[in-house]
Amino acid sequence: MIGADNRVFNSKILLFGEYSILHDSMALAVPYPLFQGQLAFKRVTQSSQKLAQSNQELQAFSNYISLKIRNKELESDFDFSSLAFDIAQGLYFESTIPQGFGVGSSGALTAALYQRYSNDPINIESTRFDSDKIVALKKILGKMESHFHGSSSGMDPLICYLNQPLLMRGKAAVELTELPSFGKNKGAIFLLNTGRPRRTEPLVSLYLEKCKNIDFANRCKNELAPASDLAIKAFLSNQKTELLAAVAHLSAFQWEHFQPMIPPLFAELWQTGLKTGHYHLKLCGAGGGGFILGFTEDFAQTRDLLQGQLIRTIYEI
Repeated sequence: MIGADNRVFNSKILLFGEYSILHDSMALAVPYPLFQGQLAFKRVTQSSQKLAQSNQELQAFSNYISLKIRNKELESDFDFSSLAFDIAQGLYFESTIPQGFGVGSSGALTAALYQRYSNDPINIESTRFDSDKIVALKKILGKMESHFHGSSSGMDPLICYLNQPLLMRGKAAVELTELPSFGKNKGAIFLLNTGRPRRTEPLVSLYLEKCKNIDFANRCKNELAPASDLAIKAFLSNQKTELLAAVAHLSAFQWEHFQPMIPPLFAELWQTGLKTGHYHLKLCGAGGGGFILGFTEDFAQTRDLLQGQLIRTIYEI
């Protein structure tokens, strides 16, 4: 394999803020290096339907970006000549990031294309302490990624591009943050793999439709958003007891009000966690499939309780 660019882009995980961000809560997302993707060229001897499909998707993506720029909906400048040449030579996105699992497959591709073909990319290092540049970059990447989802906040490709944890304060303000170190502990934040991809758009549309009910919207604003903020603050300040209490609240709230987003085959596991307190599950992103996030004070015990399920630690607490 001949790399089009040496840069590898990690997947991402939204730890907190799913749906509540729509009510101006905070949100916390982190890069997840287990899954990665990068632009690459197909060798002459390589031939597969997957590579050809990726190449075709890059062409469609390029056309979309070009249209956005021509319509002055995207304030950026791309080297479309080089991009078209490379696509003709078999350029594709080589990725281990599962699609439809909420871990940023389209975000990583967007970040890779921007980094490689933008004529005026916002420098990564220059954004470290410049919130205005981070917001500007988020806007550009969001306009690009809207090709895949109809609309995009730009959060996913921004995390993939910067490869740094990001804290959002409401819908607009975003800043780099640092993750705490809880040291070697028995507890963990873990991923539970449902084995089933999902689409984000229908789930978000369903949520927005539910928010037309004033009582539901008020519950999300007055219960879900504060619980999410509390979980983020506890996590970032290394307060494990408060973190687990906030997550228990989130898990119970989602069980009561987000049933369509909880995969039916995992409803019993979700409810068992609530009843026993041995672990708690919450949505990872939009829900509906993909990954579910788990939190436990004793991962060894939880692993035994969830025997037969595909789980993996992502952070010790």
